[in-house]
Amino acid sequence: MKLFLRLLWLILTQSRRPRLDIMDTAETPLRVFPNDLDIFMHVNNGVYLTYADLGRTDLMLRSGTFSRVRERGWYPVAAEASIRYRKSLTLGQRFVIRTRIAGWDDRAIYLEQDFMQGDTLVAQAFIDARFLVKGGGKVSISELLDYLKIDPQAPEVPVAMQRWIDGKRRDRSAGMEQAESTMARAG
Repeated sequence: MKLFLRLLWLILTQSRRPRLDIMDTAETPLRVFPNDLDIFMHVNNGVYLTYADLGRTDLMLRSGTFSRVRERGWYPVAAEASIRYRKSLTLGQRFVIRTRIAGWDDRAIYLEQDFMQGDTLVAQAFIDARFLVKGGGKVSISELLDYLKIDPQAPEVPVAMQRWIDGKRRDRSAGMEQAESTMARAG
């Protein structure tokens, strides 16, 4: 992880910050440092995704989920991400990442991460997350929910996120049709 010292800070300070339920919203305060900037002196677009990693890690640490899934040899991965930038962040600015689980289906857990500077939305990320097993294999969503004692009834995701999920499904379906068509022509 690029922001290793901030990750270490999250780990070392988790016990002094409020505990959360995995379905709560984690508010992770951060500040822009010089190594976060690009040549135009604002936060590089790729750094936002690394910040988002920190927000998700904070939620898992403070809810106790991190240690529980590690006990099982499971680990989270971001299978897909979409981010929309609204304002720039510059050197020294403080901001908060609000991370919450927005919902799930049989394929993935969907997270919404809002980058806030006061009441101003700076950027918003949608994350499609999965859990894998060390040594290979996937953890089913039903197994994950059962193990973490999460009500299997998913909350209703925000409209914008649902459009993103639906678009991903259409893309996946179109890709399958194209592959089948190519295979039929080759056969």
